[in-house]
Amino acid sequence: MTLKLYVDRMSQACREVIIFCKLNGIDFEEVHIDLSKRQQLSPEYREINPIRQIPAIMDGRFKLSESHAILKYLACAFPRIADHWYPADLYKRAKVESVLDWHRTNFPRGPGSYTFYSVLAPTVGLPLNTKAAARTEKMFIACLATIESVWLQKKGRFLLGSDQPSIADLSLACEIMQLEILDEKDRERILGPFKRVLKWLDDTKNAMAPHFEEVQSTLAGYKEKVQKQRNTVGSKITQSGRKTVLQSKM
Repeated sequence: MTLKLYVDRMSQACREVIIFCKLNGIDFEEVHIDLSKRQQLSPEYREINPIRQIPAIMDGRFKLSESHAILKYLACAFPRIADHWYPADLYKRAKVESVLDWHRTNFPRGPGSYTFYSVLAPTVGLPLNTKAAARTEKMFIACLATIESVWLQKKGRFLLGSDQPSIADLSLACEIMQLEILDEKDRERILGPFKRVLKWLDDTKNAMAPHFEEVQSTLAGYKEKVQKQRNTVGSKITQSGRKTVLQSKM
């Protein structure tokens, strides 16, 4: 039976699973769970994942959620997956696990939260929150500093000094790529000081071409949609202000 991926490409956790399958020639059926329509809360999807989050997979009768668990499963369950993704060597695998655990511990309030508070909140009817954005930006910059000083070593192009990417590289790169939603000036302000991180991101994109950029291209379309919505809201506010001024002069 064909592997089923229950995903929405707007989720970075979903994108990393899709990219991994494409890179490794794993046949799959992509089942779109539209977060904007809250389809993850439907009774039908609850049968797939009772926690009602994405991504999730179904491989035959086997169901699994959580992107890191899914990546590990895919790396072990499917034939001919290159060892560098999730090494069989106990020590190397433990190192990859340490990056993945650090990722989950430190990044929940990282780039995703920053882009939400600074850009995306109005798309779900909430106001922008500059204080929350500033707080999450500070946490994110601290994480970038850790990647630069700890996980990126002098030898090797990828995390942990490896010459080839692991699932940890894939997951962290997808996380940071959420900054593509921001305008270029804001993105440069945050990422610009971290030259080694930028070099690693470029190496990761190149190593995972063309699938990395193809799947991440979803963000470009969403960025355009957000910008149009913000322009529409700004136009309505301007028109409302003009109307108020005219009424006050009457």
